[in-house]
Amino acid sequence: YFLKRVKKILLGTSFYLLNIEDWQKYPFRFPKKNQWTSFFKILSQKERIFLFGLLIILTGSIIGLLQANWISKSEIVPASGGAYKEAIIGSPRFINPLLSPTNDADRDLCQLIYSGLMNYDSQGNLVLDLAKEHRIGEYGKIYEFYLREDVVWHDGYKFNADDVIYTIETIQSSDYSSPLRINWQGVKVEKINDFAIRFILTNPYAPFLENTTLGILPVHIWKDIPPQDFPLAKFNITPIGTGPYQFEKFEKNEMGSIQSLNLTVNKNYYGEKPFINKIIFYFYENEEESINAYNQGKVSGISMISSENISKLSSKNQNIYSLNLPRYFAVFFNQTKSKPLSDQKVREALNLAIDKNQIINEVFQGNGLVINTPILPGQLGFDSEIAKNNFDLESAKNILEERGWKDENQDGIREKILKKGTEPVSLEINLVTVRQPQLEKIANFLKTQWEKLGVKLNLEILSISELQQQYIRPREYQALLIGEASGMDPDPFSFWHSSQKRYPGLNLSMYDNKKVDKLLEEGRQNLEPDIREEKYKEFQEILLDDFPAVFLYSPHYLYPVQNKIKGIETKIIVDPSQRFSEIENWYIKTKRVRK
Repeated sequence: YFLKRVKKILLGTSFYLLNIEDWQKYPFRFPKKNQWTSFFKILSQKERIFLFGLLIILTGSIIGLLQANWISKSEIVPASGGAYKEAIIGSPRFINPLLSPTNDADRDLCQLIYSGLMNYDSQGNLVLDLAKEHRIGEYGKIYEFYLREDVVWHDGYKFNADDVIYTIETIQSSDYSSPLRINWQGVKVEKINDFAIRFILTNPYAPFLENTTLGILPVHIWKDIPPQDFPLAKFNITPIGTGPYQFEKFEKNEMGSIQSLNLTVNKNYYGEKPFINKIIFYFYENEEESINAYNQGKVSGISMISSENISKLSSKNQNIYSLNLPRYFAVFFNQTKSKPLSDQKVREALNLAIDKNQIINEVFQGNGLVINTPILPGQLGFDSEIAKNNFDLESAKNILEERGWKDENQDGIREKILKKGTEPVSLEINLVTVRQPQLEKIANFLKTQWEKLGVKLNLEILSISELQQQYIRPREYQALLIGEASGMDPDPFSFWHSSQKRYPGLNLSMYDNKKVDKLLEEGRQNLEPDIREEKYKEFQEILLDDFPAVFLYSPHYLYPVQNKIKGIETKIIVDPSQRFSEIENWYIKTKRVRK
């Protein structure tokens, strides 16, 4: 049957191939158009379906093979394009690196718009930025920087050493009231040539390079603006920098506050050009508003989120980046304002009575790190043995009993006669902290834990401005629950040296130990990491024997971003704005290219 059908089809369409003579005469001749039509007419419906199916399979196979071959010889890579939109809590006031340290929104924008001589990579390491080389001389007293010669400002002017000198001298002038002024005291800046500068320090300072991450201002923009007009200048809101992104526009609400601000990619950027073309920031008063904007799809990221609010994020297509940030929270004891706290054994018992793991699990849902010293993991001088956790409530009770702190009247609060012939003193402590949900939870947790020990803890919750003015400046507190932030190079001098006991120093425990002072002075002036590490380990051992504070936790910085934003590899940040480190590697769009 099959042979008959083939014969019929071939005869019916008059194929030249049937005629041997014609085939020899015209070996490459094909049927004419009308012959093809006759061919399809002779086929039955099933045969036509079969033939068309065969042709589709054959065509699909060829396309598939070609596609597979292309895929095997190519790869997907980031492509330019797209816009990233982020919600920021707060609003910009001074997009100016000299004035921005006190405002998170300002710091975030400065990180993208301005560049420093040095910068941090995604692992928290210092890397060259505007400088192409640096040298250290005279045992850490001289730092020379050789600048890139291919950098231009966003308005087209060429960057040079004059910009750096203007920036540093402006910070150092008290007329400009820069919060960074203290970092640059005792530093002289000299111009070597148009693309080289020299810093001369009065004393060696090992962490000095961290200061050089400061964003540089353009002298041609700012030089004619007098100090009294400096905070009022329009360039604080329409900034000119050298960073990977440049200012495009902003929008204000009816009240005159900036509600959104657009940045566009700097096409003349000297480094790797970012893939994402635009970054748009929306500014909100609180975390709740930023979460609503995120859930509604208005933004693709939130500058930060607290651990208790993670469950409020409705999106399933997201990444919540947990970043390590060198900051810690502690209860600082002011022994001069409390008789019980002047007893070293009381302070030791208070340390032993806190289950810090419970704080991490209940308050931060595991998004944090228990700490027991002011030197954090990853920082120079950290030692896991020194920093081990020693929660032991029974041992804490025994210490107080042996020290004479007893609850004779069975009211739940221990007392002790400190001086013969006087009334017993209750083991009662006043603790102040900031009006912030997580800190309030922790303060109440401390209250509950220390009550088990026989301690009465009185809480006072204040706004940050009230706390600063009424308590921190005059040092009028017994116990203070607050956080401290350090750099990747910890330099504990500012927090624990006796010279920093009074405001604006940051020695919140009013700690005074001559041996510690010497170790901290030597540690910050020595450039040898091994020697500095030993100094800082010895410092920690002495500090922890004195119990001037209860070191509690270091929270992770939580950064939610839709997973369509790719290329975010940041692990460690020095401050929240550093989440944008290596933003040139972020991307939204992709393309396929040959390997």
